[in-house]
Amino acid sequence: MSSTDLSLLVIALLLIIDWSIRIAAIIIIPRNRRPTAATAWLLAVFFIPYIGVLLFLLIGNPKLPRKRRAKQKEMDAFIRANTDVPEGRQANEQWPAWFGSIVELNSNLSAMPMVDGNSARLIASYQGSIDAMTAEIATARKYVHVEFYILSCDQTTAGFFDALEAAVGRGVKVRVLLDHWASSHTRDYKSTLKRLTAMGAEWYLMLPVQPLKGNNQRLDLRNHRKILVVDGRTAFVGSQNLIDRTYNKKSNIKRGLKWQELVARVDGPVVDALNLIFITDWFIESDVLLEKEAEVLESIDDPRLLECQVVPSGPGFAGENNLRLFLALLYNAQERIVITSPYFVPDEAMLYAITTAVQRGVAVDLFVSEIGDQALVWHAQRSYYEALLRNGVRIYMYKAPYILHAKHFTVDEDVAVIGSSNMDMRSFGLNMEVSLMVRGKSFVQEMRAVEDDYRAASKELTLEDWMKQPLRSTVLDNLARLTSALQ
Repeated sequence: MSSTDLSLLVIALLLIIDWSIRIAAIIIIPRNRRPTAATAWLLAVFFIPYIGVLLFLLIGNPKLPRKRRAKQKEMDAFIRANTDVPEGRQANEQWPAWFGSIVELNSNLSAMPMVDGNSARLIASYQGSIDAMTAEIATARKYVHVEFYILSCDQTTAGFFDALEAAVGRGVKVRVLLDHWASSHTRDYKSTLKRLTAMGAEWYLMLPVQPLKGNNQRLDLRNHRKILVVDGRTAFVGSQNLIDRTYNKKSNIKRGLKWQELVARVDGPVVDALNLIFITDWFIESDVLLEKEAEVLESIDDPRLLECQVVPSGPGFAGENNLRLFLALLYNAQERIVITSPYFVPDEAMLYAITTAVQRGVAVDLFVSEIGDQALVWHAQRSYYEALLRNGVRIYMYKAPYILHAKHFTVDEDVAVIGSSNMDMRSFGLNMEVSLMVRGKSFVQEMRAVEDDYRAASKELTLEDWMKQPLRSTVLDNLARLTSALQ
């Protein structure tokens, strides 16, 4: 065979492989996938076939491994069998006419009931929330359940770890869950694990990426929840990770970046639901099913107290629980919506819900950061500003050097949601999240006060100002927007 024939044969084989990849991609990629995500993956495969295929094999499957999904189903049944907390008033005449259907939606998605008789307060101070959690741990008599996306023992959180150690010394059961991938990229990861072991706490890594041990799930399927439960009577939930405000990163310190968070302390029957989330995640990681160790707190029929419903979400569930909750609330809002999200990359349904709300006469405010800590997400987020502004959404940019990392929104004067979930496609489809829906005017008023503080510390972005953006920024924003759909 001549060199020319050999060259032709190689070219023919490469063409066959190339077209085989493209044809297979058209068959495989769109199956049970959002059209936008499928289109983005197909573009990647068609324009950069070999790299695109490699990326798809690494991060193209948005589902947890089959074993983990089976455990989640087992725990869903456990939750349904153990939600013996008295249910909220399902025929409450004080509810907005549409609210009952939202409660039913959440119950159907996650098995969690709406419960009344709760109290809650917001903590907007970064150090203040750590101090509040530390003080509560000091009162623990039975157990402390700690679950954080990022958990790090450093100069800021040292008192928290001291309180855990003291609790162990009193005979309190201290159980800790931390996300493997996120926590392992922090400065003090190894010393944190050593500290937990030395104090006698039980701990497990969530979604560990350990191929040699058989843990081979997609790298960016993460447990993003932040929960602390003390004795089943008090819990903390919100956006804040347990680490220094700078995340101890040299690049953040050099830029002077500081994270601004919001955490809710809750007391009452809803704490039991948050504890069930921890029990679920503990079982999935350890194969140990914890008994419910706290007595169920009685619900109190007091209009001054709050009705709360916990909504877990993530790739272990059949549907995108948080996205469905958010969409339902957006479409039912009658007067006002205020959204705070550090990473705001909506899918098409979310974008339509927000712009439709404005067109229905509902005032919509969006709080984001003036600067970003993750370039790709920040540019993808910016690509939506023009469409939002043209439809009448008011965008407030929280001024540097702060990263507004809080995640919450309010609807009218009745309902608020706070938790770990961003309003982006990662939080909807890839991360395990937890949201707390609260109905009660006092809590919404407290949230409005926080939003007013944000407004005072922000610059409003106008369409006129936005249209002055240089072309290079627009190009970067639009390219980042394309990559955001790769799920």
